[in-house]
Amino acid sequence: MMRFDLVDLGLFRHVVEAGSITHGAARANLALAAASVRIRTMEETLGAALLTRGRQGVVPTPAGRSLLAHARGLLDRIDRMQEDLAAFSGGTVGQIRLVSNTNALTEFLPEVLSAYLAQQTGVSVDIEERTSDEIVGLVAEGSADLGIVAGTVDTGALETYPFRQDRFVMVAAPDHPLAARASVAFAEVIEHPLVGLDRTSALTRFLADKAARTGRPPMRLRVQLRSFDAICRLVACGVGLGIVPQTTAARAARTMPIAIVPLEDPWALRDLTICVRALAELPRFTRAFVAQLRG
Repeated sequence: MMRFDLVDLGLFRHVVEAGSITHGAARANLALAAASVRIRTMEETLGAALLTRGRQGVVPTPAGRSLLAHARGLLDRIDRMQEDLAAFSGGTVGQIRLVSNTNALTEFLPEVLSAYLAQQTGVSVDIEERTSDEIVGLVAEGSADLGIVAGTVDTGALETYPFRQDRFVMVAAPDHPLAARASVAFAEVIEHPLVGLDRTSALTRFLADKAARTGRPPMRLRVQLRSFDAICRLVACGVGLGIVPQTTAARAARTMPIAIVPLEDPWALRDLTICVRALAELPRFTRAFVAQLRG
């Protein structure tokens, strides 16, 4: 008889979602050796491989995908049970798995998150930055409870709710040739050296894809930084041009000598959207978080 406990199921879900036994073990707060033994014991008990191991990490086999679907359902029901029972002890305990694009993560989420977590002291939020296309897939397959994406992405059968609106703009030193323009096309911007976020960031990957579609040479990132504010500081020093949210640019312009020029491209206007599989099926504390995001 197969006997998988909740630690096994939680570990297996983390491993698949992380694409790595090492990272999955870390998420499950288990030592790598202990996690490896548990996965191997699960496979021996089942009599079939659950994971295909390769240089790039692990992916679930057909048996693994079946187990993952059942594990997610059971763990979600356990979360709801714990939430209901916590009401009798006067507290709420749980975790929200949120995936967000760069714009929402840096510009709008911090204030909403801080307000929510101040009220829900027993809830933790696991946030991961991804591109909007990736986010839709993660929410649809159950790897995340909710996502925040650009409104232009196809969300398929997911339920969606409006979040915020922002626009990407070009920032430049005041003496740059493009600084006096009323607007500028992204194709013109990438003819100049750029200051941007780390190449692994969701926004940089998004902009690189847009640059590739122009048929022009790849973007030239002179410096890669970790924040939009840092981009604006180096732009003000004349290091290169930057692409940042308008909210960031307006805030930076109060203390830095930068010019703000709107991008002409349609994708530059960003309607940010919340997406979930089914709001009614989420735990109460997650529904409360969605309500706070919408508010």
